[in-house]
Amino acid sequence: MSENKLRIIPLGGLGEVGKNMMVYEYDDEIIVVDAGLMFPENDMLGIDYIIPDFQYLVENKHRVRAIIFTHGHEDHIGAAPHLLEQVNAPIYATPLTRGLLEVKLARNGMSNHLQIHTVQAGETIQLGAFRVEFFHVCHSIPDGVGLGITTPAGLVIHTGDYKFDHTPVDNWPTDYAKLAEFSGRGVLALLADSTNSVRPGWTPSERVIDPAFDSVFRQASGRIIVASFASLISRMQQVANAAARYQRKMAFAGLSMVENARIARKLGYLDIPDDLVVPLEQALRMKPSEVVLMCTGTQGEPTSIMGRLSTGTNRQFDLIPGDTIILSSHPIPGNEESVNRTINRLFRRGANVIYEAVAPVHVSGHASQEEMKLMLHIIKPQYFIPIHGELRHLHQHAALAKEVGLTEERIAVVENGTVIEFQNGKMQVADRVPGGYVFVDGGSVGDVSASVMREREILARDGFVLVNLILDRQSCKLISEPEVITRGFVNPPEVEELLAETRQMVRKTVDCTSNGRLQSDLEQAVRSFLYSKTKRRPMVFITLSNA
Repeated sequence: MSENKLRIIPLGGLGEVGKNMMVYEYDDEIIVVDAGLMFPENDMLGIDYIIPDFQYLVENKHRVRAIIFTHGHEDHIGAAPHLLEQVNAPIYATPLTRGLLEVKLARNGMSNHLQIHTVQAGETIQLGAFRVEFFHVCHSIPDGVGLGITTPAGLVIHTGDYKFDHTPVDNWPTDYAKLAEFSGRGVLALLADSTNSVRPGWTPSERVIDPAFDSVFRQASGRIIVASFASLISRMQQVANAAARYQRKMAFAGLSMVENARIARKLGYLDIPDDLVVPLEQALRMKPSEVVLMCTGTQGEPTSIMGRLSTGTNRQFDLIPGDTIILSSHPIPGNEESVNRTINRLFRRGANVIYEAVAPVHVSGHASQEEMKLMLHIIKPQYFIPIHGELRHLHQHAALAKEVGLTEERIAVVENGTVIEFQNGKMQVADRVPGGYVFVDGGSVGDVSASVMREREILARDGFVLVNLILDRQSCKLISEPEVITRGFVNPPEVEELLAETRQMVRKTVDCTSNGRLQSDLEQAVRSFLYSKTKRRPMVFITLSNA
């Protein structure tokens, strides 16, 4: 903590796509922007999702004045229950974001004691040294906001996720006038979304999806299943509009999809006639040509509805001949392989799959290169910090900033945990705080370490070998033949001969005079032996018992 300095501390979202979390600190006061989660990568076996390491906030929770959420996507609100378990501070969110947040918190049994305040785009709140102005940004979910944060050190603009869509589905474009007003005041620093910094041109409008949906609905003779993120409210509206045009009833499948649709309709963000929506059970009894289902699972998650449909293990319903599936999403970086595998399985099971590569059934909610340049031109910041993206995205955004006139010393490309300080109008990169991954595995939060992940990877790749020995307590001789058990190591035709050789090697190796190192010596000997025979490195476990 340092007086008269503005400290900006990224705890998530810089160096990765997801788990966005930013800390703004001045003197003894802190505000937090977003608390998101990230989906696990393919090699993160058994992990449900990842949240930021916010130990810094836990240690300084008495200084946290507010937690602000920019919009309702999982990569911005998904870690909220975990954060709010340990840091009790007032929450500020727009109406839809608040509704989605309350659903999430209620599932965790913690919605009653929290201080949640509703704010609207255009409002201003004072939080100690911070004056926060909320301005509307267009994104792939309604009610998204960016923040103008006025501090004694200067004005900072935090865009959140945004795009410059002139014809959004909800007819509410980004607030260009407010951005221009900020620029007129003089902006110390701009922190802007970098997700699409490698995409040239402009991100297409959400409106381009309507003709694609219309074409699919016109041609489909059977049931239509649309997969999307549960928080993609604008896509729900577009599906509902197409369903109404083609006299189909609409049903939502999956708890999160049902709950989010209910909240969005209640708050007026979804305009769907009551007679258009039917319960899933009723939709499944109707003629296939009369229904459209919306569900989750666009990222190839094995336990999602779409993932289970692809393997024939979904409980509520299964694919039927003539089904048309629309995957209205873009694979999150790192998920491409699992998404493609799911698409292939769906085709194999007889579905007709429409996805982004073959039809414009999805557009990004993030700005592309020309929009990023326009944002920089409008804001005219003294300093620029690219946020929200992998390191390649951040560096490319920095390159775009140089193209429009910012010099290298006025740009800070940093990763999670790196503190950036502003004092007397000058920026400097300071110390670091913890900013790594916290793995959530079932009910376990933060208990799975990198070493456990490595062990899981070895087990998945080469399996394990367990050797069970019973020794005579007096003579330290083997009482019975060593028991050798393998899983995921070698195929049955090869296993008997190899196990026999392993048992013989163990018998020759047992030596109780090795100063208490029998177990570790045997493990090393078995590992070396198995590698010499198979060129594989399974995990080896030795159990010793006396009789």
